Amino acid sequence: MNIGFVSLGCSKNLVDTEMMIGLFKNNGYNVVNNPKEADIILINTCGFIETAKEEAINTILEMAEYKKKRCKYVIVTGCLVQRYKDELQKAIPEVDLFVACESYEEFWTLVSSKIPKIVVDNKYNKLDYLNRVITTGDKMAYLKIAEGCSNRCTYCAIPYIRGPFVSRKMEDILKEAQNLAQNGIKELIVIAQDTTKYGVDIYGKPCLSELLSKLCQIEQIQWIRFLYAYPETITEELIQVVKNNDKICNYFDIPIQHISNKVLKRMNRKSDSNSIKALMDNIRKEIPDVILRTTVIVGFPGETQEDFTQLYEFIKQTKFNKLGAFMYSKEDGTPAEKLPMQIHQATKKSRYNKIMSMQKQISKDILNSKIGKEYNVLIEAKSFDGKYYIGRTYMDVPDMDGVIFVKNDGDNDLIGNFIKCKVEDVKEYDLIGKVVRCE
Repeated sequence: MNIGFVSLGCSKNLVDTEMMIGLFKNNGYNVVNNPKEADIILINTCGFIETAKEEAINTILEMAEYKKKRCKYVIVTGCLVQRYKDELQKAIPEVDLFVACESYEEFWTLVSSKIPKIVVDNKYNKLDYLNRVITTGDKMAYLKIAEGCSNRCTYCAIPYIRGPFVSRKMEDILKEAQNLAQNGIKELIVIAQDTTKYGVDIYGKPCLSELLSKLCQIEQIQWIRFLYAYPETITEELIQVVKNNDKICNYFDIPIQHISNKVLKRMNRKSDSNSIKALMDNIRKEIPDVILRTTVIVGFPGETQEDFTQLYEFIKQTKFNKLGAFMYSKEDGTPAEKLPMQIHQATKKSRYNKIMSMQKQISKDILNSKIGKEYNVLIEAKSFDGKYYIGRTYMDVPDMDGVIFVKNDGDNDLIGNFIKCKVEDVKEYDLIGKVVRCE
């Protein structure tokens, strides 16, 4: 029996999907990429913001249409189901099974009650990190170190969807990382909703620095990144671990969300303007070639023109290497949904456009400064016409940042290898270069 998967949303959700793929595969199902060939279609949904919810609904309806052809079963899992299971069951009866995140411990029991199993094997009866099927290529994999979030930012629904922050045991994470390395993975991207809180709940202290140091000891791993480091929990120890370990990419993804203290307080953020500014200065002082990425929210309830100007000027002065902006979106059940002074959509859009227009120029200037410099590049693919290899430097996270196009001289197949590359030109958010030498 063939099964096809659609994974929506963040990389943390993708790891769940990869475990689901592994479970089905180990129980005798054949995984296919074309929904026309699938007897079962599973959609793992995101329910974080309004646009994600719309995408999920549209995808479910689109996949349900295949039941008029070959497909016999549609399964829907993930965050949208966690938030709206009852409503979804009533609204989309074409779906045979909805599985909320809180039911993942009994995932296979629920599935097998609806769908006949080809192979009955008690060895494979639950979602397992060690049996996941990596879908991000042969050389890179995400390493999820925790579930949920306990920060309770007023705009965010994650604690209501995924529950409080729960770290995985360090020995389990290291065992998974070793397993990935033995299967050819060269780059690990450590992820959680808040990686810098790792370990607090089970070890009584932040342990990200220790975890990263131990991951660096895995010989086959060449690059390590960690995503979503909240500013108030980035310690000097963590900065030094990044600085002093060559395997850890000099890259900090720090979601500040705003710089106005009034807005930060209404967001229930734990940092303030002065501490954020001091942190950025310190990281750049300690690691001069560091890449700083952030996300900001414009149009949060009560954001005045003065608040926005503070944010705009801060971004202008700080010159983040990478920046994503979002217009505030009301989310069901969050405290911010009920805050007074909600901002008009046109004002949100105007502020968003101003931020992104400025950031576009900042990014262009930063990328132009890379021309003539040499970087290690992990080659991952070829362009459609075969004229270029496509890779990433330490400055680029997959699906978030740009890439580097490397001229194909035709002498070697470089896919999956690290090479030394010299940047020759810039195209929008991407770099263009040539091979200097193969590592």
